[in-house]
Amino acid sequence: MNERQTSDVRWVQLVERVRSGRDQRAFAELFGHFAPRVKAFLMKSGADASLAEECAQEVMATVWHKAHLFDPERASVATWVFTIARNRRIDALRKQRRPEPEDLPWGPEHEPDQSETIALQQESEQLGRALAALPDNQRMLIERAYFGELSHSEIAAETGLPLGTIKSRIRLALERLRHEMK
Repeated sequence: MNERQTSDVRWVQLVERVRSGRDQRAFAELFGHFAPRVKAFLMKSGADASLAEECAQEVMATVWHKAHLFDPERASVATWVFTIARNRRIDALRKQRRPEPEDLPWGPEHEPDQSETIALQQESEQLGRALAALPDNQRMLIERAYFGELSHSEIAAETGLPLGTIKSRIRLALERLRHEMK
C-alpha cells in the first residue's frame, strides 16, 4: 500500500469513529487536516478570508453531523469533504445575490405625475383603437398571445390552426400595430 492509500484508509477510519462513537479526537484530527485546506480551497475560488473561514467551519460541522452519510465505496473522504465545501460555497454565493429584506424598497411607490398619466392614458387609447382596427383573425391571436399569455403552440392546439399560420398572423398584426403607434 502506498502512502496515499494509507492516508485514505486512515481518513475513512476517522470518519467511521466519528460516525459510530462521536469520537472527538478523531474529529479533531479530521478538522486539523481538512479545515485549513477547505479554507484555502474556498479562498482560491474567490471567497474572502472571513467567508472562507465561516464556510470551512460549516463544512467541518457538517462532517461531524453527517458522518453517517459518508460512503467509502462512493468517494474518498477528501472528495466528500470538498464536495460539501463546494456546495457551501454555492449556497453562500446564492445568499449574497439575494437581497436582504432591509434592502428591498418599502413604502409608497413613485406616483407618476399628471403628464405621465395622461401620456399613458393616450397611448392606451391609441393601442385600443389600433387593436380594434386589426382583422378579426389577427386581433384574436394577439389577444390570446399577449393578454391570454398563451404560447404559439398553445394557441395552435386551441384553435386548430397550423403553427406557421399563427406566427405569420401575429407577425403581420404586430407590424400593423407598430405602424399605428408611431
